[in-house]
Amino acid sequence: MSYWLVLVCIVSALILIARKTGKRGNRPPGPPALPIIGNLHQLGLKPHRSLFELSKKYGPIMYLKLGSVPTVVVSSPETVKEVLKTYDVECCTRPHLACPAKLTYNYSDLAFSPYNEYWRELRKMSTLELYTAKRVHSFRYIRGEEVASLIDFVKESGLSGTPVNFNRKMMSLSGSVICRIGFGMNLRGSKLGEKYEEVVLQAMKLLGDFPATDFFPYFGWIIDRITGLQRNCGKIFQELDAFYEQAIKLHLENESRDGEEDIIDSLLKMEKQELGLGQFQLTRNHIKGILVNILLAGIDTSAQTVTWAMTHLITNPRIMKRVQTELRERIKNKDSITEEDMENLDYLKMVVKETLRINPVAPLLIPREAMKDVKINGYDVPKKTRIQVNIWAIHRNPEVWKDPERFIPERFKDSQMDYKGQNFELLPFGSGRRVCPGMGIGMALVHLTLMNLLYRFDWKLPEGMKIEEVDLEEAYGLVTPKMIPLQLVPISTPWT
Repeated sequence: MSYWLVLVCIVSALILIARKTGKRGNRPPGPPALPIIGNLHQLGLKPHRSLFELSKKYGPIMYLKLGSVPTVVVSSPETVKEVLKTYDVECCTRPHLACPAKLTYNYSDLAFSPYNEYWRELRKMSTLELYTAKRVHSFRYIRGEEVASLIDFVKESGLSGTPVNFNRKMMSLSGSVICRIGFGMNLRGSKLGEKYEEVVLQAMKLLGDFPATDFFPYFGWIIDRITGLQRNCGKIFQELDAFYEQAIKLHLENESRDGEEDIIDSLLKMEKQELGLGQFQLTRNHIKGILVNILLAGIDTSAQTVTWAMTHLITNPRIMKRVQTELRERIKNKDSITEEDMENLDYLKMVVKETLRINPVAPLLIPREAMKDVKINGYDVPKKTRIQVNIWAIHRNPEVWKDPERFIPERFKDSQMDYKGQNFELLPFGSGRRVCPGMGIGMALVHLTLMNLLYRFDWKLPEGMKIEEVDLEEAYGLVTPKMIPLQLVPISTPWT
């Protein structure tokens, strides 16, 4: 009897091996995987960098086993174009990720929801109502008021010789703008505003974590419970939900108020079917799901872009001098700098592009999942394979960019290359159906902030600090802030 049992086990094992081998097909190359954990040990503390190093050996499309999850990493303009353009429809759904799911629960979250007809209708309506050029322009007075408040703070810091903590102040500025645009709430200087900033920072950190559930679906939840990840996600969700409820309640109680319509106003109109979604009905939870995107996707990106831009400018005095000269020659003695002044500032635009290249705030795009079998760069990518786009690797690839580790804005001179998703060498906001819809709002704030900071003030490092001591390392998360906060001392000028 025992011999029959052994024989059955051997045959079963051979069948499983045959099935596994048969499904493998022409799989992309990749490093050998360890039992159980696969290649998780090779991600390191900064996965975007680790994956870039692996791609140098295994190529621009690479297969990894992250726990039990088959994953393909693409890291060249050609392979990314296949994923985000050629096979955009087939590869634009999202895998179920633990932290986004915990932070949104039953919300309809546009960033992380699967690709389907409902998602298409909701995104189309949201984009038309919230993110068009006309809507972005209509919020300009809010950006102007908040940047003016920042400049007042910087003036006081300059008078006292106190360094400005850019990591903190840019988050505060971006948070204030997003709250006024999205929620009609002015949080500047309030206790609610301070709490809100802290909650957002915690949420961003959670979204950048690697929950065990994402890689070990059958037992990872036990690890996440032991580590406290599930509890932390639940706590942050409750605090965010309370914030959304308060913002919506204020709008419902003040429906007749005067002033510019904000995003919650538009969403409530959709809920009342004053703005239609075809056969779909927008619910309160759907509204909250959209607010999750506005809140978490809109704040950190613009804040970190300004911080990284100022970091590279202070470490490159020649570039700092050139961009300030351009500003002061073309704007000249204006009390109020507006977004329209950006039109002729060619070098400043190059500085922003170079900042987005060398420090993309989201170095790994939110993962996608193949909805059907596809073939990328000649390799088979089966249905249900997770697809990771390594933007950081493309932006630092010496085959794509000359001297990629150097900050050289002039590389964009006489170039039509832009960051809006059509040039696959420069994709800080992604491309295709999942391109960041809030790009226009975020970049309008980035440009206006930099114009004011560089036109009105000169900048120096804190006493005793040298340029070579400025840290250029990033911390890892869903976005990559500067690991050591940037602190600069403002110096008043005749334009202040």
